[in-house]
Amino acid sequence: MRNKLLTLTVTGALVLGGVSISSPTVNAVGEGPNYGGNEMVNNSILHTHEELVDFLHKQEAKQDHMELEVIGQSVQGRDLHLVKYMQDPENPTILFLTQQHGNEALTTEGALDFIKHLGTQKMKGVLDGVNVLVVPRLNVDGAMGDVNFSLDDYVGDGDYNLTRYNAEQVDLNRDHVDRIQPETKALHDNVMGAYDIDYMIDLHHQGTQSERDGDLVSGSILYPTTENADPDVVTKSKQLGAVVFDAIDSKGWGHLGKYNGGSAETISRNGIAVEYGISTLLFEMRGMADHYYKPYALGQKSNGYLIKQTVETLDATTRAIADGSVNEKDVSFWDTLSYQSTRTTE
Repeated sequence: MRNKLLTLTVTGALVLGGVSISSPTVNAVGEGPNYGGNEMVNNSILHTHEELVDFLHKQEAKQDHMELEVIGQSVQGRDLHLVKYMQDPENPTILFLTQQHGNEALTTEGALDFIKHLGTQKMKGVLDGVNVLVVPRLNVDGAMGDVNFSLDDYVGDGDYNLTRYNAEQVDLNRDHVDRIQPETKALHDNVMGAYDIDYMIDLHHQGTQSERDGDLVSGSILYPTTENADPDVVTKSKQLGAVVFDAIDSKGWGHLGKYNGGSAETISRNGIAVEYGISTLLFEMRGMADHYYKPYALGQKSNGYLIKQTVETLDATTRAIADGSVNEKDVSFWDTLSYQSTRTTE
């Protein structure tokens, strides 16, 4: 039977149709509660598909440089969206991809906040030097729990559950070679193959108990690890990772590890780097919004700093590409960055 938790007040998280981020507690890195903490996993505060689409249309109406494109439809017929800031085709272009896994939701909330941020005076002039593409949610059916299999064992509470898989119970991040599912086919046909993209950050979530050097991480990063990736592409991927590491790990609430990732090219980080020559970076944020395996599910009070971590990541990399500083980043830190491990005791 589906697990239920007591409803308590949500603090430091999201507010209705937008994102409100309270200041993360200093030195709170990785120590925000998981599902076993003192509050429930409540998915009702996340953007539904309809709310996400409404948000994107409102931002497009407000922002001169933003253009919204429908790139395809999901298994269940929902539109898939691409947000575009393309002022100069000669500029380098970065793609931010979120929610290939429907239960990995806070990076999407951060991406929506970043889209709003791009329309403010804080980003004045930045978009003169870089093109930005955002796929704010690829797995729209899994994110709504509108799937052709049971979610009875999922622990999240609210009006619906979220699942890793698409409606056909397929992991979209293992479909980047065959591209059988309409979501991955739309991504490749109408984004990867349609635009000249230089960089991509693929944003995910992992479990709650990963640690580096004895401290729980707020996230982990990794470059392409397939031997078929061009060495220059890998170097630029590592430089992109250096921007993220310097921006996040220096924060009192940020602590990043090196992700233990495979070399399969069915995974976007590897396959996209090989097929398109795009420098890619995986960013795995801490904890998931919903899961049937309780140690993966995150408590509500961790939302604030993880959403902020997403915004900081997208902001820092956009600026570094715009001013060219990404090309000067030292990648030697990767040689000493520890792989994260799983904490076995609380």
